[in-house]
Amino acid sequence: MYPGAFASTTPDKPAIVMGDGQSTTYRELDDRSAQLAQLFYARGLRRGDHIAILAENHVRYFEVYWAALRSGLYLTAVNRYLKADEAAYLVNDSGAVALVTTAAMASTATALIELSPQCTLRLMIDGAAPGFEDYEASIAAFPTEPLAHQPRGEVMLYSSGTTGRPKGIERPLRDFTVDDPAGGGVSIIESALLGMSRESVYLCPAPLYHAAGLQWSAGAHELGATLVVMEKFDAEAFLAIVERERVTHVQVVPTVLVRLMKLDEAIRNKYDVSSLKCVVHAAAPCPIDIKRKAIEWLGPIVDEYYAATEGVGFTFIKALDWLAHPGSVGLPVMGVPHICDEEGNELPPLETGTLYFSGLPTRLKYHGDETKTRAAHHPQHDDWATLGDVGYLDEEGYLYLTDRRAFTIISGGVNIYPAEIESCLVTHPKVLDAAVFGLPDPEMGEFVQAVIQLDAGVVATPGLADELRAFVKDNLASFKVPRSIDFVAELPRMPSGKLVKGPLRDEYRQRLSVG
Repeated sequence: MYPGAFASTTPDKPAIVMGDGQSTTYRELDDRSAQLAQLFYARGLRRGDHIAILAENHVRYFEVYWAALRSGLYLTAVNRYLKADEAAYLVNDSGAVALVTTAAMASTATALIELSPQCTLRLMIDGAAPGFEDYEASIAAFPTEPLAHQPRGEVMLYSSGTTGRPKGIERPLRDFTVDDPAGGGVSIIESALLGMSRESVYLCPAPLYHAAGLQWSAGAHELGATLVVMEKFDAEAFLAIVERERVTHVQVVPTVLVRLMKLDEAIRNKYDVSSLKCVVHAAAPCPIDIKRKAIEWLGPIVDEYYAATEGVGFTFIKALDWLAHPGSVGLPVMGVPHICDEEGNELPPLETGTLYFSGLPTRLKYHGDETKTRAAHHPQHDDWATLGDVGYLDEEGYLYLTDRRAFTIISGGVNIYPAEIESCLVTHPKVLDAAVFGLPDPEMGEFVQAVIQLDAGVVATPGLADELRAFVKDNLASFKVPRSIDFVAELPRMPSGKLVKGPLRDEYRQRLSVG
């Protein structure tokens, strides 16, 4: 469904509540998104055209989302932290002809006037900079009635680009209207797997330009639930919002669980989180010890899924099943998983290789890049697609991930998976965050390098580096122990929680080549 389905039945129900308390009802969301859809149509936008949004987590964000979805348009959400030329790459590559932004983004947005000249329709929320129309004044000139025909639009989001330039994931428009239940998005998953309903209160602590943050939040609107959005994640503020809004469901990345479990226990227990029915996490491997502690604290409601913006496969595992299969990301819900060696041969259970999925509803296509599209498919089976993740299946069919293929370390002919070492390191009480990658070694091929962000108040010393190496050796095989450990004030993580490891590894490799 869509907000219009609930504007008539529960018009005064909060559709969106921000962390600072601002809110929008279902009637307001429906009316304002309809006005913006009317504006888009009046300016000549038609089914299949592209628009972009560049904004912080804002109470108006979903007006833009639903205006696009009820107009048959493609919406590209642009990472608000990108520099102007990086943002222009997404806007231009997507083919966006309209840009909606906010006054907080004015510096980047005004640079796009010259960098993205095809965006002739430019709207700014919270006041207008030169070259932009005032959003409020512009939509106020249009009626709140829906368009006569409301074909369902789509998102065209971009991969996070942690291993290269972001890639646009192009999905075909389907022949549904926005109010056709058969055309719904992730609300089907939220309902079937998480038990979400019209009575749920769903919390999004992630940036809305991120695929999961945007689409799972929109799924709450498809169900008629209340969506709560944090402007920016903070561990204690997260707990306070859960208590204040009586949140029932929340999706997090493992970094959030790490931050929560590293809070002082007195702070963690200060807040009433008994309203929670499901805490689901995804996007990166979660340290096993951290997840066990989270389950001990919250109960068996800490579920997990594996998926990606590309729509290549989906697995899910409930907390109790995870306790019986620790470390697994579950059984397939969409697609059939296959583990293959370097030549593409399928491997038996418990052997590690590249993960492919077959039986997907649509073929993966990267926008304007047939080379990347072909590279994401199996050499012998064109309908098998991969994200480049490495893992294995056990005898029962449960999937376990080890790392991204691009970050696998090969030392002395042995594959070493950095995610396993990172998960070990962050369980140390003095470590807040960790990045592990391989660096060139003339004898072994590569050696293991770790870069550590320490917890507040912990001082970096050579002795601490030795302590951390000993800690890894106590928990993992000796060949996985980092040869070198460096300390930094802060590791480069995206606001979505993903570690930006590629540039960090490249920086270290450059240092070695210069040295």
